[in-house]
Amino acid sequence: MATGSVALLMLGVQPIVLGEMLSAGRVSLEGVGMVAMAEIVALGLGVLWGDRLAWLSRVRPLCVAAALGTVGLNLLTPWCEGDGALAGVRLAAGLLEGLLLWVTTAVIVRSAQPARMAGVFFVVQTAAQALLGLVLARWVLPAHGWAAAFTWLAVASAWPVLLWPGLPRALPPLASPARAPAQAAGGARPAQRPLLAAFLLMGSLGAFWAYAEPLGLGAGLDGPTSQTVIAMALVAQIVGGTLGTALVRRLPAAGTLVVSALVLGAIGWWVSAGLATGDRFFPLCMVFAFTWLFMAPFHTAFAFAEDRTGRAASLMPAAQLIGSAAGPLVASLFVEGDDAGRAALVCALFAAAALPVLLLRWPVPAAPAGQGR
Repeated sequence: MATGSVALLMLGVQPIVLGEMLSAGRVSLEGVGMVAMAEIVALGLGVLWGDRLAWLSRVRPLCVAAALGTVGLNLLTPWCEGDGALAGVRLAAGLLEGLLLWVTTAVIVRSAQPARMAGVFFVVQTAAQALLGLVLARWVLPAHGWAAAFTWLAVASAWPVLLWPGLPRALPPLASPARAPAQAAGGARPAQRPLLAAFLLMGSLGAFWAYAEPLGLGAGLDGPTSQTVIAMALVAQIVGGTLGTALVRRLPAAGTLVVSALVLGAIGWWVSAGLATGDRFFPLCMVFAFTWLFMAPFHTAFAFAEDRTGRAASLMPAAQLIGSAAGPLVASLFVEGDDAGRAALVCALFAAAALPVLLLRWPVPAAPAGQGR
């Protein structure tokens, strides 16, 4: 969990760091979405890379190599000029971070209670993001500027090297469909449903989160206040994740995700309509952040409900991360000048698109003769 938390540190502080880079003129408003998208989608691809090659017998050397590579790329980032160069370096960092995240995911899906363990992991990694976000917003960025943030990230990225003795030496393969009798016949389509739902919900979150600081400025907040709101939102995520983890076995997964989509869509519409000015922006951000992590354990629970083999759950981080990247990418196509309000509208549209996926049952193909009995 500590290794996976290191992999996701940049995602939590992206709005603060990219917002400071935007203010310093090192990235354009359109480039914010491109840089955010590059690292997030690369994280998802890194998880897929790890799952595809299944380095189950080489967990420790994989973590050490990926961590050292991430350290170097974090130190290289401040030397890059222009949106394209920054996006390229962060894309490479995302691939290595994705390998670190794959290790954590591979352990979680093989645990006795994967949905609950996933919830615990979301809380742990968000606590790390909140702590780093607060330090950056209050002390590092005001005193030393945005480049110092990547020095802190480089130091944090070295932790998996020190943690390697506690990592598993090897992991067993996942159960095959033949060993999972509860799996629906012809289970490819049921496995796709939770992945698509997660993609759309995380697209909603990503569109808003990547532009959170410009949205705060548009609501009338100053720079330091907007950064502090983002750091406090990470605390709200911890509360939401803790409660979601406690309730994941008591609430229906699909129904909880439907309610979450409605909340995210309403907040996105409210902000895009210019109704979240002044003091209203803070509570909306808190509800948004609370919902984000509250629903996180239910993604895994929904995946296991649809696909008992654990295959969909093992691919869930990739779907979540690629969705998180798609949100900023689509938002970057709509924002104009200094007005980031349309990013909130993209947030609402992604949430609305998730509703039919969650509410409508997909047809399951009939099992071939002699199977599914």
